[in-house]
Amino acid sequence: MTEEGVSVILPVFNDKTALEEAIPKSVAALTEITDAFEVIVAEDGSTDGSAEFVEACHREDSRVRLLHADERLGRGKALNRAIASARYSTVCYYDVDLATDLAHLKELVGAIQGGAAIATGSRLLPDSEIVRSGDREIASRGYNFLVRTVLQSRLHDHQCGFKAFNRDQALPLLDSVDAPHWFWDTEVLVRGQHAGLTITEFPVVWRQGPGTTVRFKDVFSMGSQILGLWWHLHVAKD
Repeated sequence: MTEEGVSVILPVFNDKTALEEAIPKSVAALTEITDAFEVIVAEDGSTDGSAEFVEACHREDSRVRLLHADERLGRGKALNRAIASARYSTVCYYDVDLATDLAHLKELVGAIQGGAAIATGSRLLPDSEIVRSGDREIASRGYNFLVRTVLQSRLHDHQCGFKAFNRDQALPLLDSVDAPHWFWDTEVLVRGQHAGLTITEFPVVWRQGPGTTVRFKDVFSMGSQILGLWWHLHVAKD
């Protein structure tokens, strides 16, 4: 059995500047929640000194640890690897730019410890408070509409980078999750629903960060992957 406690994963690629804020804020937030925690930085082939910065943080606080990849794995594969390496029973991940207010971390952890297999923040519930550009808002709502329609998801926001898992329940699910990059979030939530897992979705305060690494080809690819996942679930039934 996995140890009781909380593992937080920060997936990063050339995010040293963001880490300088995210690591101490994560440690402070976790200290208010539990005595047993770790912060895993899933560093995905960065070239900006991110790995060296995390190693320095580890020397200061052993609860901060680096999970380094020499070559870029992609966000999805990096998260699969980090969840498998997590020490504790509740595993959270959130975007390193802290777009989702860390005040929600206690609620995220509490949802898993209260019995959910997966918990996710949502920017699209009525009580959510979000600030982002109009074009990204339209794209997000259109994308999530497609996921709900084509994949019959009951959830509202599949791509919010603020999720948590019961590690023991998540590991078998991740064996079937193939998405290497941004579609990972959607695939996890859709496959989780098909597997009958309990998923909690709650509103969050969210602010668009100063930049994004989602490119046009990522958006096009995710649209194609919606159809691919539908095929696997309803035709191939892998």
